[in-house]
Amino acid sequence: DGYCSVPQPIDFESTLGTAYGYYYPPTNPKYYSTEEAPPLLVKAHGGPTAATSAAYNPTIQFWTSRGFAVLDVDYGGSTGYGREYRRRLRGNWGVVDVDDVCAGAQALVARGLADAKRLAIDGGSAGGYTTLGALAFRDVFTAGCSLYGVADLSTLARDTHKFESRYLDGLVGKLPEDQALYDERAPIKKVEQLSCPILLLQGDEDKIVPPNQATLMHEALLRKGLPCALKLYKGEQHGFRKAENIVDALNSELYFYSKVFGFECAGDDIVPFEIDNLS
Repeated sequence: DGYCSVPQPIDFESTLGTAYGYYYPPTNPKYYSTEEAPPLLVKAHGGPTAATSAAYNPTIQFWTSRGFAVLDVDYGGSTGYGREYRRRLRGNWGVVDVDDVCAGAQALVARGLADAKRLAIDGGSAGGYTTLGALAFRDVFTAGCSLYGVADLSTLARDTHKFESRYLDGLVGKLPEDQALYDERAPIKKVEQLSCPILLLQGDEDKIVPPNQATLMHEALLRKGLPCALKLYKGEQHGFRKAENIVDALNSELYFYSKVFGFECAGDDIVPFEIDNLS
């Protein structure tokens, strides 16, 4: 009792108008903080033409019970807000979604609900692409975690499974005529613009976003000299299904942020791992 953070629907202004999300304040009846504002984790849902929900989500409660505020963003292109809102992402994947997650974080900082120096972002699949895009194309977040996320759009279009092989035609453009647009929006090709630590979590049998997306990004981060880590989960596909890996992914992300933001992780189930380029 008292551990459950209740989502608060919020809206905020972004590039194409009002965007939406759910804000979860940090909640733990056994602990309190005298800090002016908590660290914030912004979550970008997958799809990308999908939506988040206010339904109970134990993953979000994991973070709020450990002192993080969470903003779960329904960026432009999400369902549930009308046709025009859904159409915002047409030809604009990697632009509108990135603008909206950044605007959401900045809005919470302006409202005193988040610490500007401890802004993290994570997401899986398409949300991982938005995460990497926000870190490569903007200067808002101070850390991030991509779970089986897209680093190179051209590689995704070439390597993904048949059912989604033409998905990017409407989200970005058609190949080969729009190759320049694909390159412009590929985080892997903008690694020189990255400036903060990144954790990459990936299944080694993923057929939708193949593991080479994560390994290429990790190699680029190593060359850049940024704090980073790549964890490959054996036998996992697109989205982790084994309980032990789901737990490890959460704990690994928490451990990563603890080293980046300078706090101590509580709990016996935290397993330290090597973070490359961490001084």
